[in-house]
Amino acid sequence: MSSESSKKRKPKVIRSDGAPAEGKRNRSDTEQEGKYYSEEAEVDLRDPGRDYELYKYTCQELQRLMAEIQDLKSRGGKDVAKQKVDAYHLQLQNLLYEVMHLQKEITKCLEFKSKHEEIDLVSLEEFYKEAPPDISKAEVTMGDPHQQTLARLDWELEQRKRLAEKYRECLSNKEKILKEIEVKKEYLSSLQPRLNSIMQASLPVQEYLFMPFDQAHKQYETARHLPPPLYVLFVQATAYGQACDKTLSVAIEGSVDEAKALFKPPEDSQDDESDSDAEEEQTTKRRRPTLGVQLDDKRKEMLKRHPLSVMLDLKCKDDSVLHLTFYYLMNLNIMTVKAKVTTAMELITPISAGDLLSPDSVLSCLYPGDHGKKTPNPANQYQFDKVGILTLSDYVLELGHPYLWVQKLGGLHFPKEQPQQTVIADHSLSASHMETTMKLLKTRVQSRLALHKQFASLEHGIVPVTSDCQYLFPAKVVSRLVKWVTVAHEDYMELHFTKDIVDAGLAGDTNLYYMALIERGTAKLQAAVVLNPGYSSIPPVFQLCLNWKGEKTNSNDDNIRAMEGEVNVCYKELCGPWPSHQLLTNQLQRLCVLLDVYLETESHDDSVEGPKEFPQEKMCLRLFRGPSRMKPFKYNHPQGFFSHR
Repeated sequence: MSSESSKKRKPKVIRSDGAPAEGKRNRSDTEQEGKYYSEEAEVDLRDPGRDYELYKYTCQELQRLMAEIQDLKSRGGKDVAKQKVDAYHLQLQNLLYEVMHLQKEITKCLEFKSKHEEIDLVSLEEFYKEAPPDISKAEVTMGDPHQQTLARLDWELEQRKRLAEKYRECLSNKEKILKEIEVKKEYLSSLQPRLNSIMQASLPVQEYLFMPFDQAHKQYETARHLPPPLYVLFVQATAYGQACDKTLSVAIEGSVDEAKALFKPPEDSQDDESDSDAEEEQTTKRRRPTLGVQLDDKRKEMLKRHPLSVMLDLKCKDDSVLHLTFYYLMNLNIMTVKAKVTTAMELITPISAGDLLSPDSVLSCLYPGDHGKKTPNPANQYQFDKVGILTLSDYVLELGHPYLWVQKLGGLHFPKEQPQQTVIADHSLSASHMETTMKLLKTRVQSRLALHKQFASLEHGIVPVTSDCQYLFPAKVVSRLVKWVTVAHEDYMELHFTKDIVDAGLAGDTNLYYMALIERGTAKLQAAVVLNPGYSSIPPVFQLCLNWKGEKTNSNDDNIRAMEGEVNVCYKELCGPWPSHQLLTNQLQRLCVLLDVYLETESHDDSVEGPKEFPQEKMCLRLFRGPSRMKPFKYNHPQGFFSHR
């Protein structure tokens, strides 16, 4: 090894595990040298001649060993040694195999289970108590588990023989009973045609006595195929009609076969080879449906109605009929209703009465806030999200309105605080709401028909006042109605003098809006009317604007505010006889009277020559009161004068 190569090599460092870092050593140089190995230092210390002799001796020993190995290989001594090793190895493998075999046999013996272990034997106490001595042999079996098990098995066999005999006796009794049942079935099957012939012969009697038993029987047979909510409605409505309202007609419409098919399992069919080939060819030719088509199919499936529906015909006093058709949406688990009103005589529909009897709005808000445009089932929203339905209101014209009262008539209740996975139709819930709802429906129809007739007169400038309400007004009323039109909800919201009603939240989109114009001379009084769907139990609301010597509203004229109070606050004086269907027309007539009082009590300008435009014709005890100069708007009957409130 040359000195140059030794100089290029770096010294190897020997570190202990706990040695400190190089820059932080505090030990002496002697201790540091003991931690390092230097090849150059060792070369300087060793004798080159001695190293040469050591190297030469090592090489000679290697040559000698290699020659000895070669000699042993050439003489064949290795085969003897290998045979002994193979023999010992074979013996070892045989012994291991025998050990493994014995272990498997031991495991089989330990894991062996007799058939008697699968038999549920009686307990030992019960065995020694019930088994006869010749089987139990207590003196032998008490100390021998094997004999004890055999004795218990003998007792089990004895018991099973007894039970088998009893089973055969029961089978013979069963055969006798089955024969008796067959005989009775034959008798009943022969009885059915006789009963049918009797029922057929009694049909004229049923018609004569107004007792349609046969028709009712068919209806109840069809009702078996109704879904639970419609069945609850059918039963409760029929019961209510029989007990409280004989004019209520209940019927079931739809396809019974389709209803039966809903509960039949799909039949397995195997087509011929030719049919299957033709199907495959058609399938390959047919295009794959797009995503939009798939969503439409899913929506139709989700909004699918039950094939059967329940119809209720509710007759009113004036021979008008409210036709209600109730449907059940199977996948949404809700009920809907469609309404239609028919009258004994054909009505001439005024322009302003277009929405009064509309199927979309005639039953709106039958109960406050129940507009029937949202689903009452909270679970439906998650179903809508899957198929891309934003709201059910887009489909109510086709499916019907899911009013809350409709769900209750079907016994359905959807609690918002604790939603339930399955809602069961409840007969008691339907019965508790049936009478109240039927009365509200009749009142709604009568109210709308009364408004329908009144609007026909109002459009011709005539305010109809019945003889029962004549005493509420003076004999002479000069101001007259010249215009009565319907107003869109958006247009009403934009009127400057209706801001108070809008801000109070009384101008909802379910209300009906109208504009009345009352004139006397140069004075024109505009009246914006909000008609709640619950009229007449909920009174109309009037907002006024008088155009005479400027524009006057409740914001700049206290007397205009007082006129609004006379019709909006004191409406009970104008209700008339129950059910108060004349309230709207009485309010309009009161406005005409109030405009007369307002104009006649105005002070005359002496600087203007000529007669007074509105001479005083109403008798007033006092023309003005207080610093705001309030006018006497209260009419006193039968004295016929006006006074302040």
